[in-house]
Amino acid sequence: MSRQSVLKVTDLKVNYGAIEAVKGISFEIYAGEIVSLIGANGAGKTTTLRALSGLLPASGEILLNGHSILSIPAYKLIDEGLIQSPEGRGIFLNLSVEENMKLGTYRRKDTGNLGAEMEHCFKLFPRLKERLKASAGTLSGGEQQMLSISRALLGKPKVLMLDEPSLGLAPRIVQQIFQIIRTLNAEGMTILLVEQNARMALKVSHRAYVLDTGKICLSGEGQQLLADPKIQAAYLGGH
Repeated sequence: MSRQSVLKVTDLKVNYGAIEAVKGISFEIYAGEIVSLIGANGAGKTTTLRALSGLLPASGEILLNGHSILSIPAYKLIDEGLIQSPEGRGIFLNLSVEENMKLGTYRRKDTGNLGAEMEHCFKLFPRLKERLKASAGTLSGGEQQMLSISRALLGKPKVLMLDEPSLGLAPRIVQQIFQIIRTLNAEGMTILLVEQNARMALKVSHRAYVLDTGKICLSGEGQQLLADPKIQAAYLGGH
């Protein structure tokens, strides 16, 4: 049975002025997969996501469900179903939790089922329901990350892109966030994960690509890379 390609990236290049930050990378994500991009700081992971989201000019080819999205502006990519929970969460601190969540729907025409979708987010993140009317600026880092993911989910993603969801969070909260990633995937969500916590990323990923200074230096199944001595030495603290 042939797998359905949801996102196919070919020879993606991104420059910051004279610096080539992403140097012609290619990768593919199939429906229902979790695929991770891992690598050290400055490897080009977030730059890649920003290029896919239309936030940085790029060259190459980006196909979403078989059609090119390279020239589509960032705000219209949301309509295509390519939706990101950004590094740093991007929460509007002066708005309430509810207002932040509803911002995820601002491009949608079909909001008839919104109540049920909000309830689904509360099932994933019960804390958000408790804090619904609170200012987002009063949330903990973990709660803000939950809010960022919920806002992205309310955009109805075909591919959910998560950029450093564990950044700056306590280990217990990191475990919780990764359990939610597993749950979303079990419900059928296709996920592209950028994550510096390589061990956690590889544990949940079907496949992963290792970036090093803007190039893919290694790829494979998550469990296979987890057991690779080179990966262990470079990214997993050697054990």
